[in-house]
Formats: sequence, structure tokens, C-alpha cells
Amino acid sequence: MAQYEPGQRWISDSEAELGLGTVLMQDGRMLTVLYSATGETRQYAMRNAPLTRVRFSPGDEITHFEGWKMTVQEVDDIDGLLVYHGLNAQHESVTLPETQLSNFIQFRLASDRLFAGQIDPLPWFALRYHTLDYTSRQLQSTLWGLGGVRAQPIAHQLHIAREVADRIAPRVLLADEVGLGKTIEAGLVIHRQLLSGRASRVLILVPENLQHQWLVEMRRRFNLDVALFDEERFIESDASNPFEDCQLALVALEWLCEDEKAQDALFAADWDLMVVDEAHHLVWHPEHASPEYALVEQLAQVIPGVLLLTATPEQLGQDSHFARLRLLDPNRFHDLAAFRAESEHYKPIAEAVQELLDQGRLSDAAHKTIHDFLGEGGEELLAAVNAGDSEASARLVRELLDRHGTGRLLFRNTRAAVKGFPDRELHPYPLANPDEYMELPLGEHADLYPEVSYQAQPDVDDEQRWWKFDPRVEWLIDTLKMLKKFKVLVICAHAETAMDLEDALRVRKGIPATVFHEGMSILERDRAAAYFADEEFGAQVL
Repeated sequence: MAQYEPGQRWISDSEAELGLGTVLMQDGRMLTVLYSATGETRQYAMRNAPLTRVRFSPGDEITHFEGWKMTVQEVDDIDGLLVYHGLNAQHESVTLPETQLSNFIQFRLASDRLFAGQIDPLPWFALRYHTLDYTSRQLQSTLWGLGGVRAQPIAHQLHIAREVADRIAPRVLLADEVGLGKTIEAGLVIHRQLLSGRASRVLILVPENLQHQWLVEMRRRFNLDVALFDEERFIESDASNPFEDCQLALVALEWLCEDEKAQDALFAADWDLMVVDEAHHLVWHPEHASPEYALVEQLAQVIPGVLLLTATPEQLGQDSHFARLRLLDPNRFHDLAAFRAESEHYKPIAEAVQELLDQGRLSDAAHKTIHDFLGEGGEELLAAVNAGDSEASARLVRELLDRHGTGRLLFRNTRAAVKGFPDRELHPYPLANPDEYMELPLGEHADLYPEVSYQAQPDVDDEQRWWKFDPRVEWLIDTLKMLKKFKVLVICAHAETAMDLEDALRVRKGIPATVFHEGMSILERDRAAAYFADEEFGAQVL
């Protein structure tokens, strides 16, 4: 253990910017050091104080606290304190006790620290070296920004995320089927773009009921600090532009369309990437567009990168699909009629490519179709494909994708194409329709959701709950008894039905259940999920 004496000069290993410190006192196991250059005092445990004794050697130039300098010729140690003897600038012999050294000494150069004896133990150097080495390997990894997510990305998600995130200002439509992880893909793209420096400010536009889901996903899975904006936060902000106070903004599209001041602030902020979830809700027709579509269109004109997310690219028709594509590339998709005609022209090309992927070769008809499309420039590539060259086949598909319609704009995976998912099988259990439902007036949902129509009748009170006579509830209770050791997820079309079922299971059989629906707060959802996830004391049914 180092011997400390009042008046000795030491420098902090962890806070060298504090300058030269003076030992004031030692009290038991504690050491008090004053750093006069900054006026700060530190207390350290004597056993592991991060301090290095400042000891100059003959030939060093040192400074008095009044500013004059001297060159050290000899050093004496008197009762633990150092006294330096040497010559000043006028070559006069002078003496300078270490207590009178300048407080502003700092070792900025490695050589200064080395010559002053301020060196770390060898294991510390090894730790820093290996840390920098591992960091360098990470930065060079092809998965940089993709491998740290708190999830298990599937191969197709990593492929799409890397392909999109490595572009400068990507403008794409992510249209995977439901359940294939579009949100994960978007989060991976955002994360990689931020780490690579291709984007620094990201705007995420979502329906209001998905705001908290996105907030939790970005925080938990990607450790991204996303700022959730609503009317209250926008009004209470002290900044001239509230959107410039954050790097990642999560905004509800409904509120934004209603608040013109928020729109002005949003346009004034400088964004690198915009993500729009549930893009199929953006309604467009050749004659007019919805306010949501018009706003996203204006933003897409000034924001370099745009990601649109939808699970149903053509569910609402070819017009709706064209509307989303023109948000990404208005110059390429400028006319609906031309887009329709072009789509018809591309169908034979798509069939020929599918034939190549399925059979590994091209028939004469498929060969002619692709040759007519590529022209003479593609003859050499087609010859290599017919010769069985797999690399040529992959290159041909890539070239056709680049030229073919939405090849570089649209990414879509289906369950049929992505391997590894379990097959889904329907197990029907026909049950008798109770008389109470038979007497219901015909309505929009009376056949599909009779419990909702029944409960909505004005003459039905709490004593006549639908779950008291509905045979599906009895079947569910019997099924849960058979699956007593398993967790069971019950999906309902309406939140009211889910809450009624929870009451039914608790009242009729005491089965522990919890609900999860869109009307709950984020805290209530987390509690419900945690209660269901608890293996020992949690709910059997969600």
C-alpha cells in the first residue's frame, strides 16, 4: 500500500483533467485529496485509490504555481515530501518543494505519462487491447446492427434487413404476410442504418392504437430510445420545435392529420428515414386522396428514406397497390393505366422465373419470353443458364428483378415460401345453436358473433349473460380441463367477448384467466402478459 503524507502531489488515473492533487489528510482508511486547479475535493479508499505519485526526474522541466519554470538537477526526499533543485530560465540555482508545484499539470501525451511513471498495471492494458480488438471485429461484421436484437431473427428477416439497410436512403415496401415479422425487419433496418451512420433521425408514423406496441418493441428488442409524441407532449414542450429534441420520434398519424401546427413542426425538422406502419390504410383514388395519404405523400417528397409496412399489398386492389408504390417512386409510378398495362406484360416473365426456380431450367417457351424481354444482351446469360450454371441462374433472376416492375421496391415473403412453420390444421367442433340465438334479428354480425348481438339487446340484463347458455363456453371449459398442464390462447373477435369469457371461467369453474385487448393501457397489457407467462402461479388462459 502506498504511503501518503499531507502535502504530497498525486494525479488521478481516472480523472487526469482535474490536474495536480494535494493530499490533505488521511482518516483511518479514507484519503482526502484537493485538486486546486478545479477547486474540487475527492475522497478515496486508501486500499485501492486510483492515484499515481507525481515524481519528476533530473532533466525534467517543472513549473512553480507563480508561473516560473525550472529544470530539475537533483531531487531530495525529506520526510516523504520531494524537494527539487535546479536552474531557472536565468540559469540561477533555485529550490522548488513539491507543495509549490503548479496545480495545472496534465499528462496529455503518452510519453509524458510514461516518463512521469503514471502507468497502469499490465492486465489493464491487455483488457483495453482485447476490448478494442473485439470492437473492431464487431464493426467489420456483416451482421453489424443486426445481431444484437433481443429476438431470434429468421433467415428471411436478416436477408431483407441487410439488403434494405445497406442502401443509402432506402425506399421500399415491406409486405410480408401476417406473423412473418415486418416490425422486426423494420427495427433491424432502423438499427443498422443508425449504427452505420446512413441515418441519424427517424420518424415512425403508426395508427394510434399501435403506438405503445411500437414503443415497447423498439425499446425491448432494439434498445432504441423512441420518443412518443402526442398532443400533450407537443404542447408542453419548451423547444421551438419539439420534434428536434429527439432522434427517434413515434407519432400517431390520426393526431398529426388533425394538428396543423404539429405538421408544420414535423416538416421543419430534418428527417433521414420515415417508417409508416399499416400503410394499406392510406386511401388513394385517381380523383382524390385521404388526408393521411396526402400527408405521407408530402413527407415522402422531403424525406430521403421511406419504409412502408403492410401485410396486404394487393388486397384492396391494384389501384391501392399502385398508390403505395407511387409514394416510394412517383417518377417510376406516375400513371395508373400504364402501371396496369405493364403488370399484364410482366406476368409471362414472372411465370418463366418461377419455372426456373422450381425446375432449375427453362423450357423453350420460357426461354423465348425472357429473351424477348432482355434482348440480344441477355443471350450469353441465357446460354449459361441452359448449360446448368447455377450462378448464372441466380444472376438472371437478379437482373430480371431489377428490370421487372417492383423488383427493388417490394419485399414480400409468404408462409408457403418460408420453410419451417408448422402446418395449420382445422379441427371443427360443431355445436347446437341455442334458442336464444335463434330468436335474434338478422343483422350484420348476428351469424358470426351472436353473443355480441345478444348482449346488445336492450332487454338483456346482467342476470342473462350469454355465457350462461352458450354451448361453446361449456366446450371451452371441458377443453381447458383436458389441457390443464398447458397454457392456452383463446382468440376472440371482440374485446367484450374476451372480458365476458374471463368472467365465465372464473365464476363457473375458478379457472385462472386474464385478458389482453386494445382498450388496455400499456401497463395493464404488461401485467396481463406477465401473469399469463408465470409458469407456477400464472393464468392458464389468455
